[in-house]
Amino acid sequence: METILLKPLEHNQQENIAMYFPNIGMLNTAARKIKNARWSQTNKCWYVLLNKEKHREIVKAFKGLATIEQTELHDYLVAKNKKKTAAPTLISNTIKQPATVSKIIVAKRPVLKKEIINYKGGEINPVNAHVLPAMHQTLILKSYSASTIKTYTNEVGIFLRTIKHHSADSFSTKRLKDYLQYCSTTLGLTENTLHSRINALKFYYEQVLKKEKLFWEIPRPKKSIQLPKVLSKEEMIRLIRSIDNVKHKTMIMLGYGCGLRVSEITGLTPTDVDEDRRLLLIKRGKGKKDRVVSLSPVMIVMIREYKKEYAPEKYLFEGQKKNSPYSIRSLESIIKTAKQKAGISKSGSMHMLRHSFATHLIEKGTDVVFIQKLLGHNDIKTTLRYLHVSNKDMLNILSPLEDIKDFL
Repeated sequence: METILLKPLEHNQQENIAMYFPNIGMLNTAARKIKNARWSQTNKCWYVLLNKEKHREIVKAFKGLATIEQTELHDYLVAKNKKKTAAPTLISNTIKQPATVSKIIVAKRPVLKKEIINYKGGEINPVNAHVLPAMHQTLILKSYSASTIKTYTNEVGIFLRTIKHHSADSFSTKRLKDYLQYCSTTLGLTENTLHSRINALKFYYEQVLKKEKLFWEIPRPKKSIQLPKVLSKEEMIRLIRSIDNVKHKTMIMLGYGCGLRVSEITGLTPTDVDEDRRLLLIKRGKGKKDRVVSLSPVMIVMIREYKKEYAPEKYLFEGQKKNSPYSIRSLESIIKTAKQKAGISKSGSMHMLRHSFATHLIEKGTDVVFIQKLLGHNDIKTTLRYLHVSNKDMLNILSPLEDIKDFL
């Protein structure tokens, strides 16, 4: 029987119960049946709000399917209850940490309600009221993307809520190390989330406060190396055939046929399609870079049929409201439904089509440098990872088991 690991998770400024388990169909189905359960792509887990009712629902959902391991969740709740009766500290006494860690937060002084600044359900002390506005202004002036601005302000907002009445501007490298250790050991944040939090804090201290040396001594967590999730050509055929709607099919075919990111698909305009030159212009892709990709004759015919039926104006793929872009969430829902209809159990989102595009080109013998340009990668190392999932050369390698099979 499989094991479900329950852990505390701070996500979207809320306390949650994270559910970690192997990618098995029946377990994913059980998780989906839990009301308001959601999948976190960042943390690679299912999660629900942290409360008794949701905990009971989890136990009920996985009863008879898996055993539940919840030691970390239990320790977290015990530590949380102790904080209600004792002077609050950043790190629970139930978890052994260096003595310096507990010095980040000392006994909380009384604070009047009118002094508190609410930020997305949390409380930020007035001593740090200037931090988020200053950071937001710098991000805008440096022309960072909306998604980066949202991520950085969220991460720093969580940091400010944690340090309470202590001034963020006066934090030293040592205290920042202690905070990040708390995020790793007590909150159990993943490597990707820790990198995101470090990047946000680094931006504030280096770009806003101009403390350029503050992060020199702070190590970064080692990222796990995960191979891209790829569909076979046969699976791509089944996937596309499972879609009847012309608009939906055109978006999916563009994602695979041109190796586009989901935001690049929804951001296309009718003028970005150059049928005469068989090119598609991608404006302000990741890193705000423009690039062009080739359009196959099949794709051009598909786009023509789509335009005849829908007559798009401002955006190539418009949402329910006229002249508004198609929702990224809706597009992700389309691929999810199509996979189910096609009988594809592999996990993966719309980005899987981009991975499949690159991998299939490598298997056809396309030069990696050309694939790098088509995908818009800055570093060729990013493109080279597709060599690890390609079967171009693997099929020519015979296992030594073949040499002795006649003697078995």
